[in-house]
Amino acid sequence: MHVVSEDELHDEFFPSIPPPERATRWQAPTDLEQHLYKLTRSDNAYAYLRTLATEGVYYPVRLDHAREAAEDEYPMLTVDTSDGRVVAQVYTAGVLPRPHPYLVYEYATLGALAHIVPEQVDVLVVNAATPCEQYFLTDDEERDVWLDLHHELFEPDELMDRVITRRTRAPEPGPLLHGLACGAHLCFRNGDPWNTPHWHGMGYQGERERISRDWGVNSREDWLEMQKELLDQEVSPWYWDFVLGARNALLRGGNGYPDQWRDCVEATLRARARESRTPTDPDFDAFVGRMRDLVGEILRYEARFRADGLLPPDGIVRSVAAWDIGRASKMARWGLGARYATETEMHTALESASRSAQAVYGSWEEFSVGYILGRCLHFDEEHFGPWYTTVLDAHRELTTDPDSPWLTVTFTTP
Repeated sequence: MHVVSEDELHDEFFPSIPPPERATRWQAPTDLEQHLYKLTRSDNAYAYLRTLATEGVYYPVRLDHAREAAEDEYPMLTVDTSDGRVVAQVYTAGVLPRPHPYLVYEYATLGALAHIVPEQVDVLVVNAATPCEQYFLTDDEERDVWLDLHHELFEPDELMDRVITRRTRAPEPGPLLHGLACGAHLCFRNGDPWNTPHWHGMGYQGERERISRDWGVNSREDWLEMQKELLDQEVSPWYWDFVLGARNALLRGGNGYPDQWRDCVEATLRARARESRTPTDPDFDAFVGRMRDLVGEILRYEARFRADGLLPPDGIVRSVAAWDIGRASKMARWGLGARYATETEMHTALESASRSAQAVYGSWEEFSVGYILGRCLHFDEEHFGPWYTTVLDAHRELTTDPDSPWLTVTFTTP
């Protein structure tokens, strides 16, 4: 099901960015377009093409055509010019317009373009109607160049693990920007701009495939349910924060030693079982044992976090709510990219994520460590392998990169 909010209809189908008043002073949306602008001004079309080969591009498609296309079909909008030529338009991520209810953008590498640009197309225009506009022929010789550059330069891993910040058309400080910043871990990992509300992600089909493969979300109804569960912090197991909450309660009373913590967890579980008349059978006893063991697992993760500088010498993790909140921030954007959500629903979800984060944590660093512990409890199993090391790298970059949301967005908003 595709949902359309009538008040979100607009005529911003394609990018339209006027030239700067002074040619040397254009503020591009991102560093990528700034680089392309310099190459355009120096008339270095080959270097421009090499840049496209490393990053890929997006091309516009009517939504109904995108939905109806078979797996091996790649519909693409083209334009017939007055001189009889056929032109295809592609764009880099930073210049993409506000998402439209009836027009989507698909992602393609330069190598893929060599195959999917229709044969009748004579000219490929990149970033049309922007200061970094560039034109290329589409004959067989030129397509061979695209393929060669793709094989030489395209490295998917190079597009990940980086901070990308929009310089223009980002939200003003406030709940929306803060909610976008809550997804910074995943934005860093996926190489996405963290502060763009104009979400296209991996392209329409790419976003649908992503949340289908990783989340089992295949419809608007699935997205609504998953978004609510993440915002309500109900996707992660309840007992993670229950165990952490037991220590928080003990610390308020001046206690909190490991044995006291384990005993408190067990006593609370057994008291709840008596109150609810839950049978204390061997399965229940085994669960209590696992919760006592979880105390030790958390303590060992915290010790490693301190050694790696994630926590101060006496620091602890008070909640893993950030694991669901951070993913809720990205799920809101993925829902819009897949056209399961409206723009308003995305904004509402992001602002809700912002409120939840501030209700639980007091800083981005605290939020980040909660996210990391949740990710480790979910995937890592105390191996301290890539599930841990990749998010450790993200934390270090996000707490030091001058463009990081955690250095540019205050954690507590008015």
